[in-house]
Amino acid sequence: MKLGFIGLGNMASAIIGGILKEGIAAPEDIIGSARTEKTAEKKAAEFGIEVCTENRKVAEQADVLVLAVKPQFFAEVIAQIRDILRKETLVISVAAGKTMGYIEEQFGASGNGGGIKLIRCMPNTPALVLEGCTGFCVNGYVNSDEKELAERLFASFGKAIEVPERLMDTVGSVSGSSPAFVFMFIEALADGAVAEGMPRAQALEFAAQAVYGSAKLLLESGMHPGELKDMVCSPGGTTMQGVRALERGGMRAAVMDAVIACVEKTKKL
Repeated sequence: MKLGFIGLGNMASAIIGGILKEGIAAPEDIIGSARTEKTAEKKAAEFGIEVCTENRKVAEQADVLVLAVKPQFFAEVIAQIRDILRKETLVISVAAGKTMGYIEEQFGASGNGGGIKLIRCMPNTPALVLEGCTGFCVNGYVNSDEKELAERLFASFGKAIEVPERLMDTVGSVSGSSPAFVFMFIEALADGAVAEGMPRAQALEFAAQAVYGSAKLLLESGMHPGELKDMVCSPGGTTMQGVRALERGGMRAAVMDAVIACVEKTKKL
């Protein structure tokens, strides 16, 4: 099986790193294309894979083809490769906002009639440390073995969760964009500690570990986040005063608005 990557940015690098670490494929089984010779040389040295600057070469060789370019370049890239894409090639899209219908239509101009095997996915940047969460959906041409293969690929760098396509834009917001919100929260926690005299490096370590541990506790306990919050909020205690300050500042509404804003933007891509 030959895995091909058109685009070798952060997401593609995370996927390749997970695949190699889990032994799903060897470096010689992977080929990728980058826009510049500099990036090609860098990724070839990093992963030991074959890298070129020719998208068509990747598409010709790949049994599984991952399209990991920015949404605005999708039509351009597909136009370059649609006449050489083999019917049996499994195509995986990592582009926000580009529906399966749109991608099928772009490839359909080649005579494939829209009959490509297509999986749409949305990883997030924690995949870089193999703690990602990838939502995905499949079209009707993907068989059970191909779907299982894709799940193994996604699970190599974190969790893989199948969703209906109508929820993919929401996945991109609640999972794909939210690390930025979490980093802002961690930074704000650290800023508060710095304001009270703690060195910044130490404040960031405390804040980041608290967020990491809290997320792990939620996932492993299966408890509702409100219930876990109440476990920390002793009657008349300090935490309740902090919760009160966050509620007064509209934290919940601001976070909800951020997710909704991301979904609305994604629908316009």
